[in-house]
Amino acid sequence: MRNPLRKKSEISLRARALRYLARREYSRAELRAKLLPHAQSAEDFEQLQPADLDALLDDLATRGWLSDARAATQWIHAKRSRFGTQRITHELHQKGIAEDLIEAALPALKESELEAAREVWQRKYGVPPQDAKEKAKQMRFLQSRGFSMEAILKVLRSAGVAVDE
Repeated sequence: MRNPLRKKSEISLRARALRYLARREYSRAELRAKLLPHAQSAEDFEQLQPADLDALLDDLATRGWLSDARAATQWIHAKRSRFGTQRITHELHQKGIAEDLIEAALPALKESELEAAREVWQRKYGVPPQDAKEKAKQMRFLQSRGFSMEAILKVLRSAGVAVDE
């Protein structure tokens, strides 16, 4: 016979998962990491097994409430105007998004990278660097945002900066 306290934990865990998903999209790995500490009940109660948490996540995915593809799309859309392809790809890996979903998003990311780099550079600086030190500073800033060196050089060239490759 199942422990009634364990059933109560599952219900609250499901409610917690739905509350998280109501706010924003999560990847399966992210939601699992967020719920795992709550799946551990107090010492007096029987602990939920990782299989119970996985069953809950499977159910949410089956119902269409949990989707790595939607989470990846939302994350890319939210970060595209501020970060380059490398940074977005790295963050998607950290969120546990599957490699095939990341690979599917790469062509669109690479296609829009130059325009995103131009917009970020324009917002931050807007004027061509006056000397080599300032040019290096601008390049480092764009690199830290995850833009490729190719995109950075094109942005600076379009601003009228002589760039040595």
